[in-house]
Amino acid sequence: MWGRVLRQAGVVDPSLRRDYALQRWVVARFARAEYLAVRLLLPTALQPDVVAAVAFMHETDDRVDQGKAAERSAALAEWAVLVEKACTTGTSDLPVLRALAHTAERHPDMRARVGDFLDGAALEVAWEEFATEADFDRYVTGYSLPALMLTAGLLAPAGSPGPDEFISCCERLISAMQRLDFLEDLASDLRTGRLGIPVEALEDCGISRADLLPGRPRSPAVDRLIQTQADAAATALAAARPLEGTVSRANQPFVRALIGVQHHRLEAVRAAGAGLIERSSGPSAIGSLRVLARETAARRRYRG
Repeated sequence: MWGRVLRQAGVVDPSLRRDYALQRWVVARFARAEYLAVRLLLPTALQPDVVAAVAFMHETDDRVDQGKAAERSAALAEWAVLVEKACTTGTSDLPVLRALAHTAERHPDMRARVGDFLDGAALEVAWEEFATEADFDRYVTGYSLPALMLTAGLLAPAGSPGPDEFISCCERLISAMQRLDFLEDLASDLRTGRLGIPVEALEDCGISRADLLPGRPRSPAVDRLIQTQADAAATALAAARPLEGTVSRANQPFVRALIGVQHHRLEAVRAAGAGLIERSSGPSAIGSLRVLARETAARRRYRG
């Protein structure tokens, strides 16, 4: 099955096929739901490229997410050199970069998107908290959006309708997704000294970081903070809905599923409320599977 996918994508070299197969295994292991969405909902010829991009993002995160800020910054600089060499020469000692380089060769815009992502990764390496909502927005624009565009950019090739609206909708979508990420990971981020909710949002609710420490009594003010942040995510998510109309019809089921799963994430965050300072949350597995099933049926009707 995967062999047929690679053939339709034009990946015929045996060593490259092994590289892509390895990236497929990596993505299926650490991002099972996303992998299923790719396999069920995207055109066959596009699947290896999306898998390569997701695997590259995962490898980047692994390399720059360990140690103190100076160590993370050094790791990013070293990684950027390896990535640039791979994309320039088409060769690398690492399967993930060989697959990425081949994808960039097939999709010329990918190399610029990789550069934007690595430039923005400096923000990810450095952030510890956001003083204001404007600081959060700068992080989203500088890092989160380039990260999303590594894969989303493959869904709207040149000639697709509404390229400007496509990018604007992607920014709204990733703003919602990033805010949900920070809410879901609130407990684990706090353990590492990080806070993804703007400090001014805490102040507006009359609380401080100390009120977010585990073991505190469930606080109405913390609940209000979570719900306010969830409201902001919901607003951005609603504004991203026109994204579906900016991509080709073949890619619309995937976009609808992506947005649909975010709504389930949002529901879980709202339900957890102040409990997020103790434990993470995630979308309903049943709800997410229903979204995938619905959009898989829609894709089959379109193909039929």
